[in-house]
Amino acid sequence: MIDGKIINDPVLGFIQIPRGLFLDLVRHPLMQRLTRIKQLGLTSMVYPAAQHTRFQHSIGSFHLMGEAINSLAQKGVFIFGSEAEAVEAAILLHDIGHGPFSHVLEHTLISGIDHEEISLHIMEKINKEMDGKLNLALKIFKNDYSKKFLHQLIGSQLDMDRLDYLMRDCFFTGVAEGNIGCARIIKMLDVFNDNLVVRAKGIYTIENYLMSRHFMYWQVYLHKTTVSSEKVLVNAILRAKQLAHEGKQLFATPALRYFLYNDINAERYKNDEEAQHNYEILDDNDVWSTLKVWMDNEDKILSLLTSDIINRNLFKVEVSDEPFNEETIQETKQRIAKHFDISIDDAHYLMSVATVQKDIYDINKDQITILYENNTTKDIAEASELLNIASLSKKIRKYYLCCQRF
Repeated sequence: MIDGKIINDPVLGFIQIPRGLFLDLVRHPLMQRLTRIKQLGLTSMVYPAAQHTRFQHSIGSFHLMGEAINSLAQKGVFIFGSEAEAVEAAILLHDIGHGPFSHVLEHTLISGIDHEEISLHIMEKINKEMDGKLNLALKIFKNDYSKKFLHQLIGSQLDMDRLDYLMRDCFFTGVAEGNIGCARIIKMLDVFNDNLVVRAKGIYTIENYLMSRHFMYWQVYLHKTTVSSEKVLVNAILRAKQLAHEGKQLFATPALRYFLYNDINAERYKNDEEAQHNYEILDDNDVWSTLKVWMDNEDKILSLLTSDIINRNLFKVEVSDEPFNEETIQETKQRIAKHFDISIDDAHYLMSVATVQKDIYDINKDQITILYENNTTKDIAEASELLNIASLSKKIRKYYLCCQRF
């Protein structure tokens, strides 16, 4: 008889949640909140099936962590039962600090703080509720524990977070190029000198993994239409905040209203229980419900932006390998101001100039180390027979000019 719960996951199959700490964490209201936050924000504007949630991803990462612990143990890597429980709890909670639409509004609602820091703050709060049951999980999460490879399973080039989101996002977007050999990567993991390494037999799988990440970032995560939709949403929230600061009364759910009418930074969030409470009940539904009402707002800019996002009339996007010159930007702003009969100062809400970059693999930061039979090691960029693996460490930048269609 299974002591716990079984979740039927479309990507990983049946996932067991044992009764006790893990089931308590899964059932926690702050964890259940993740069922109301989309994993890929507004990517469904491009890939309609990308409707999966942060909760699904967290459960998947938890399952993969269990697989990784078992695989390492079979190779003779000694991991105490308490360490295994702690690292699995840490990966289960690693995304608990995400806000509505995941990364999209990360620095719009609260300034100066990212979701990792909020996740840590929430984990510490849950730990107090549970009388310290997450003490070791927090040490590993913060990389304060003696066995550094345990933290690498949570945060590194080959952590369980990345393995799950690549496989899961590939599945729900239908982008076949994103397929990775997740099971084989986990089987090839080992520990050498307290660092997570990959056995030499797994080189080809790692090459495919890095190329898959490259495809997924530029074909999905940084797709020009995804970027465009995010800019419309961010600008709508920024316009609403501006109107709120001018004293205009706007409809909003209580949680969202709090962040429109208050300037919340990292320090205030950490020290203000009201700010924490409102963030912890905020999810995608607050934003969607509010946007629908704003479509009829008397402010033409707010009304236009929210109608755009609801009806998928997204900003037109021009992509360049070189920065847009100031003359082009100003001309665009003037055309917008003239067409919509608004001021030049307000025209910036109907456009966005963005620099998008992603370093798929940085050999000076998070290395992927290959372990050979004679106990020598090489970085994957050196060990790989594919020249383009080394080229992935080069910084790729693209410049986006997004503006309202008319």
